[in-house]
Amino acid sequence: MIENFASRLARVLTEYSVPIQRGDLVVINASIEALPLIEALYEAVLERGGLPVTMPTIPTLRDIFVRKATDEQLDFLNPLAMTMMEKADVLFSIIAPSNTMSGAQVPPERSARLQKAQRPVIETYFKRTFEGTLRWNICAWPTQAAAQQAEMGLLAYSEFIYQACALDQPDPVAHWRAVAERQDRLIAWLAGKQRVEVRGPSVDLSFRLDDSRSWVNCRGDKNFPDGEIFTCPLEDSVNGTIEFSYPTIYGGREVRGVCLRFENGRVVEASAEHGEDFLLSRLDMDEGARTLGEFAIGTNKGIQRFTGETLFDEKIGGTIHMALGQSIEDAGGVNKSQIHWDIVHSMRDGGEIWVDGELFYRNGDFVVEA
Repeated sequence: MIENFASRLARVLTEYSVPIQRGDLVVINASIEALPLIEALYEAVLERGGLPVTMPTIPTLRDIFVRKATDEQLDFLNPLAMTMMEKADVLFSIIAPSNTMSGAQVPPERSARLQKAQRPVIETYFKRTFEGTLRWNICAWPTQAAAQQAEMGLLAYSEFIYQACALDQPDPVAHWRAVAERQDRLIAWLAGKQRVEVRGPSVDLSFRLDDSRSWVNCRGDKNFPDGEIFTCPLEDSVNGTIEFSYPTIYGGREVRGVCLRFENGRVVEASAEHGEDFLLSRLDMDEGARTLGEFAIGTNKGIQRFTGETLFDEKIGGTIHMALGQSIEDAGGVNKSQIHWDIVHSMRDGGEIWVDGELFYRNGDFVVEA
């Protein structure tokens, strides 16, 4: 039973995820498809003394721009977007697609050119989030398009998100604080350990860490829903192969059956059953695209099915995910790229993670005391 969905979600976002302080300039960036949550967030920010600014988008306009714009127009950097990224104290980004495949027919070179033009905004975002001067959160609101992609009805998909966010719990904030504490204990166990081996029916991969790297507790502050721990491998240390069990959607393109082989930190072989040309074009986008920027373990047992939305899929309890490209400075990563492409793999059927020669994880569950 869904009760007060938007208001309950807005409360957790502004009280727990990103506690709003008096005078905060709070930007709410979302498609008009998310109007109920935009309104609830706007009200919640006001109640906590913040200064809400909305940036609602009309989904079809980007499609028109990418199809019709000249090269000169594709290279245009919106100064308002840059100003927002420089001035905001808090940025809420709401995923609420009206068409999950809106970019599927756009030539890869045009979408790549548009992405390159936005690089100053992306770099400013990463710089400010690392410095702590920009607090942020990415969340989702149910839409017909997202429900269809997940092969669910809208009501069922809404209930799925409601439960994934633990909004069905008597006190969702207390629930997420308990998640944070458990993941803190796992990270304490991992502290100082240097070699990670990932084994299973379709994965045989290893990488190293050192004192420059750490594990990060994803507890609902940056993504919502959340539930993962991640790190950034040493850039030249990843070796081995993986055949990802789940498809991935990036830039409106679906890619299935992704196989990667790493050698000394770089992807040296890549293939896909569907969408291989697009995969290879992203890997060749820049020097850092073939380097692994992130390794993570999903911990949210409230998410048990694939939806096609990375925000949920990378958190599935019993999975790992790996991100090609840009690493995350919070974990000590130094790789730079215009892409950060998360791809998810199930570990529930024979998958294991060994850390410094000790079994840490098997068949989708942690086996150490935490």
